[in-house]
Amino acid sequence: MTKEMATPEDYIAQLPEERQEAVQKLRETIQAHLPHGFEEVMSYGMISYVIPHSVYPAGYHVNEDEPLPFIILASQKNYVAFYHMGVYSFPEILDWFKEEYKKRVPTKLDMGKSCIRLKKMDQIPYELVGELCEKITPEEYIERYEAARK
Repeated sequence: MTKEMATPEDYIAQLPEERQEAVQKLRETIQAHLPHGFEEVMSYGMISYVIPHSVYPAGYHVNEDEPLPFIILASQKNYVAFYHMGVYSFPEILDWFKEEYKKRVPTKLDMGKSCIRLKKMDQIPYELVGELCEKITPEEYIERYEAARK
């Protein structure tokens, strides 16, 4: 991605055709399943779901002018990246996700600390992504975030 996009719709529209449908469906899945209190924004040129300053005025410790990030959706060169800070912060949810992924997806999980790399657009586990999005409320995330910062 070389050009900053103003809206998620702009971002998706400029993706290669084979990625547009998958990223749009991921976006819709996230929106349908995230608990109330998260907000969709464009941040660092990616579709982001954050805890806004109106809910968490302290913002992100790296840059307090930025809201606290939770999920980021991005199209990278070789995959679609689904960054979920909760799997990094809640080991029990990470363990659950890994087990469920094995049961539902025929390919091996490709994952960093919080980045789930989705390489096969026809094998994205949308239902599992939705379940993952439901697992952490903004309040729970803020509590865990603040505890980790101390």
